[in-house]
Amino acid sequence: MSFSTVSSTAYHYVLPISPYTGVISIPRRKDPRRRRKARVLPRAAIVEARPQAVPAIKEVTGGNNAVPFRRRDSSFRDRTGDMQAEARAMTRAANASVYSPELLLVKYGSRPVRVLQRTLEIFIGLGSFGFKLWLDQLNGQLDQNRRLRAIQLRNIFTRLGPTFVKIGQGLSTRPDLCPSEYLEELSELQDALPTFPDAEAFSCIERELGLPLDSIYSSISPSPIAAASLGQVYKAQLKYSGQIVAVKVQRPGIEEAIGLDFYLIRGIGFLINRYVDIISSDVVALIDEFARRVYQELNYVQEGQNARRFKKLYADKADVLVPDIFWDYTSGKVLTMDWVDGVKLNEQEAIEGQGLKVLDLVNTGIQCSLRQLLEYGYFHADPHPGNLLATPDGKLAFLDFGMMSETPEDARSAIIGHVVHMVNRDYEAMARDYYALDFLSPEVDVSPIVPALRNFFDDALNSTVSELNFKTLVDGLGAVLYQYPFNVPAYYALILRSLTVLEGLALNADPNFKVLAASYPYFAKRLLTDPNPYLRDALIELLFKDGKFRHGKKDRDFSAKDALQPVLKLLLGPDGEELRALVIKESVRVSEAVILGSMLDTYNSVPSPMRTLIFNGNATGPLMMSDAEQNRHMELRAQVFRIWGLLRESDNFDPSLLQPLLQACGKTTEQS
Repeated sequence: MSFSTVSSTAYHYVLPISPYTGVISIPRRKDPRRRRKARVLPRAAIVEARPQAVPAIKEVTGGNNAVPFRRRDSSFRDRTGDMQAEARAMTRAANASVYSPELLLVKYGSRPVRVLQRTLEIFIGLGSFGFKLWLDQLNGQLDQNRRLRAIQLRNIFTRLGPTFVKIGQGLSTRPDLCPSEYLEELSELQDALPTFPDAEAFSCIERELGLPLDSIYSSISPSPIAAASLGQVYKAQLKYSGQIVAVKVQRPGIEEAIGLDFYLIRGIGFLINRYVDIISSDVVALIDEFARRVYQELNYVQEGQNARRFKKLYADKADVLVPDIFWDYTSGKVLTMDWVDGVKLNEQEAIEGQGLKVLDLVNTGIQCSLRQLLEYGYFHADPHPGNLLATPDGKLAFLDFGMMSETPEDARSAIIGHVVHMVNRDYEAMARDYYALDFLSPEVDVSPIVPALRNFFDDALNSTVSELNFKTLVDGLGAVLYQYPFNVPAYYALILRSLTVLEGLALNADPNFKVLAASYPYFAKRLLTDPNPYLRDALIELLFKDGKFRHGKKDRDFSAKDALQPVLKLLLGPDGEELRALVIKESVRVSEAVILGSMLDTYNSVPSPMRTLIFNGNATGPLMMSDAEQNRHMELRAQVFRIWGLLRESDNFDPSLLQPLLQACGKTTEQS
């Protein structure tokens, strides 16, 4: 979208302009009626007569919510000022709605006519869909018409409004609940949603920020550049600094709409809990959890705080971009952030036209996603292509932080262990992992699940794991989960959705791309560097089996050569400096243990009378260390010799594989 400001030197005038390419340039307000008239002209741009100088600081006293105007330079970007601006934004959002079933019951229990009207709307929409499914089943066309019905369900959710759009988006992340055709169609609910009138959006901005529109922006796009389920986004230019920003405005009446819907849906949940025996989960509790998440998205100050936290954790990498928040122009229903120029990650031709490679950007997304899911546990829960942009300088930009989630700390290690058990085809251990992952309650017997896992994975893993398509893995696991009393946590479903989306984007560029292969360096680094005892054991379990290095037909994934080469690639790569330093440190410790252990062996082999003569009566010999220190060195040396022996016994181990590592470590040591 083009974005420009036109100036004249004599008088204000109106120019026709396309709603797709134009902007509304807002003049200094002289007559409130004129400003109000100008704002509702979607096909016109009102042009300012002459440019005006903007002071460095301008305090506007337009009401209780007035915000100070500041230049966004270093003198005002300190942490104290930023925290004060954030506190003011929180004050503006103090009355943001919070999900309360009790309040909804009081509010809508006394409005039976409105409740009946909405009930009929939902019943007609979903009832007609259910009737068509029933006819398909009677005619034996359930599978044949699956794609058609998925499209119809997407359209029904769109017509029923924001609550059902959010439900559809949630279902699109649940491979354990929906067939693949439904997952694909419902995922399209992220884009191309209906907009609401621009005049209402501009009025909301003024009401929320307590300032007239012309005091905030020198120009703003006359039409939204994007629409989501809960709001829509405009492109604007801040008047005090000239900076280009994205302004997200909440849909009018959204709280009323979703409140009534959740009141009705919760009532259905009670009926399901009472009369539907095949569903063992507490449906009302699931509805309440989902409703709380949606209500949190209604508070844009919370979304801004989510973005800040995400930026702090993950934008430390040069190839990841997260827009900053303008707290002085943010409230519960208005969010102002940096404008990001970029192309959606699913627009391959446009990306390549900028000289960028989709696979490089996808790999950045995979590595960042793995850090989110398994390192810090705080992750973007809605990573559809519209929220992932390729910037002109090759960075991957993350947008829209309304829906975030967290992976429990214990589950992070359990997921990595689960991957190890999958690689090792240890299906008994895989089944036990579901306890740690909260998939199964402790009283559930996992023994019947083991054959189902074996049947699927023995067929899927007849090639190496790195060649396995992630979507195939998700679909297969979903089939297994569907057959047994699993309760898939929301965070795990979102993990699967995140990586499946990234793999889908990569497959458009390269049909041979595999997420699991691209994920290997991250898992290798975690297993090699993480001090967590569970992961240390997982590393040994990954490399060795029955006292021998894994090799042979069943262990093609991690034969000596196949296992060490990716690790060496990681160590020798540009991102391996930290890991090389750790290897050097550990090498020194190992070398010290081998040398000192050998000296201790030599000392202990000398007869006692000769020791006294040689070392002048010193009972501890030449090494001044305690018994505990001696034991540590001896144990480490024994462990090193054991691992080296196992490696040498492996038929396909070539010591020359380690030569590049020794050379790189030597260079690193010289530089330090």
